[in-house]
Amino acid sequence: MKKAIIYSVSILFLTGTTLFTSCKSVQNANNTQKGAVIGTAAGAVIGAVIGNNVGNKKNSELGAVLGGVIGGVAGGVIGNQMDKQAREIEEALPGAEVERVGEGIKLTLGENAVRFDTNKASLTSTAKANLDKLVPVFKDYQNTNIVIYGYTDITGSVEYNQTLSEKRANSVKNYLASKGLENGRFKTKGLGVKDPIATNETVEGRSKNRRVEFAIVANEKMIQEAKKEAGQ
Repeated sequence: MKKAIIYSVSILFLTGTTLFTSCKSVQNANNTQKGAVIGTAAGAVIGAVIGNNVGNKKNSELGAVLGGVIGGVAGGVIGNQMDKQAREIEEALPGAEVERVGEGIKLTLGENAVRFDTNKASLTSTAKANLDKLVPVFKDYQNTNIVIYGYTDITGSVEYNQTLSEKRANSVKNYLASKGLENGRFKTKGLGVKDPIATNETVEGRSKNRRVEFAIVANEKMIQEAKKEAGQ
């Protein structure tokens, strides 16, 4: 599993109206520790920084979704649950790219994990088998919302790929819902040729760009339960 980039913030309050904040990226830190240490105000700062960081690298929209941070002890409770879920996803589907971001999870399934028939939105048997492995984990963590992003390479027109990516993201959502997962937990977004993670000049690069990404975040029930547990 990719180690999440965790931000710790020290906030020094001085008399008057001046507020100083300091942010530093920390590798290999525990998200639970981060959530327990920072306060709600610091969490808001971190959320913006995390969202920008993820957005600048790949998908600004996904970064915005994952950038929201509750912070404080409640954030630590949510972070702990997300840590566990991320480990279970990685165990269920080895080879998937699982990254803890803020108080959420970014999951990337490349073409080898979620295959589609050429120029079609229908899932192959391999894709269905791999999605089946995620269903038990998603069922165990029902208090999460999931945004599914579909991507293509640059082969074909931009308009065609945009429509195809939307259909493919919806195919993934509909398949997961058919396995008993609540349909209302899912949102989909087709991003077509946007946000490539590899060059489109090679066969290998185009294969990497044909992917599906998930942004997994706490729903309102999880947030409220975390706050209650934290005494907030």
